[in-house]
Amino acid sequence: MPDEIESVALRAARAAGRIHLKRLSRINIVRKSNSIDLLTEADRESEAAIIEVIHRAFPTHAILAEESGASIHQSDHQWIIDPLDGTTNFAHGFPQFCVSIAYQHRGHAQFGVIYDALKKESFTARLGRGARLNGKPIHVSTTDSLSASLLATGFPYDRRERRRYYLCFWEAFMMRCQGVRRTGAAALDLAYVACSRTDGFWEFGLKAWDVAAGALIVDEAGGRVTNMDGSALDIHAGKIVATNGRVHAQMLAALEETRPEAERRHAEMLRESHAAA
Repeated sequence: MPDEIESVALRAARAAGRIHLKRLSRINIVRKSNSIDLLTEADRESEAAIIEVIHRAFPTHAILAEESGASIHQSDHQWIIDPLDGTTNFAHGFPQFCVSIAYQHRGHAQFGVIYDALKKESFTARLGRGARLNGKPIHVSTTDSLSASLLATGFPYDRRERRRYYLCFWEAFMMRCQGVRRTGAAALDLAYVACSRTDGFWEFGLKAWDVAAGALIVDEAGGRVTNMDGSALDIHAGKIVATNGRVHAQMLAALEETRPEAERRHAEMLRESHAAA
C-alpha cells in the first residue's frame, strides 16, 4: 500500500496544481471570517479535486481538509489537506503558494507532499525513506549558529489584535540571525527548511493542514520539528518550530527568553485599547 498511497497523493497534488495555474489569471475572492482570511474559487475547486482522487482510490479513508473540515468517515487512515496554502499570495498573484497533502495511519504521518505548481517543485517524504525534491534527495543545512542563520516565519489571522506579541518575537530573532523572511505560505516555509534554503522556521496559530506534510518532510530531511516548548510536535497545537536541528536549541531558547516581554507588550496594548474605548 505505501506505493499506492504515494501515487494517489502525487496524483491529487498535481490535480490541485493544475487548478491553481488555471485559476491564477481569473481570481474570485471571498472573505471568510475577517478581512485578512481569504478564500478563492481555486481553494474550493482544488480541494474538491484532491478529495475526488483520494476517495476514488480509498473510499473509506478519513479526510481532514481546510475548507470542508473533517469527513464523517472514522478510519485508521486519514488524509490531511491544505488545497491552497498561501491563498493571500495567490489572490494577489504573488508567486508563493502550494498544495499540501499528508497521509497518516493511526495518527502517525507516513507520507507527505508539498507541490508548488508555478515553480514545478514537488517536495515529498515517506516515513523512514528520506525526503526529496522532484525525485532527488534533499537535506537540511549544516548551519550551526543562530547568528549565521536565515529564518522564516508568518503571522496568524489574529495578528492585528496581538501584533505586539508576535512582533516581539520577530524583533528578537531579527537581532539574533542574518535575516528573517515572511513569505506567506507555511507549507513552503517548512519545505525550504528541508532543502536547506532556510535554517529554521517558527510560527504561531497554524492548523494541522498547514504543517502535517511539511513536518514529515523536514524530519525525513534530517531536521527537527517540535512544539515551541521543545516537546514532541502536536500538529493541532499551533506552536511549531522546525530547524536543521543544529540551531534548534538556540531557537527554543530565544523563544523562551522573549515570551515574558511579548506577554508584557500584549497586556500593555490591551490596557491602552480598554482605556481608549
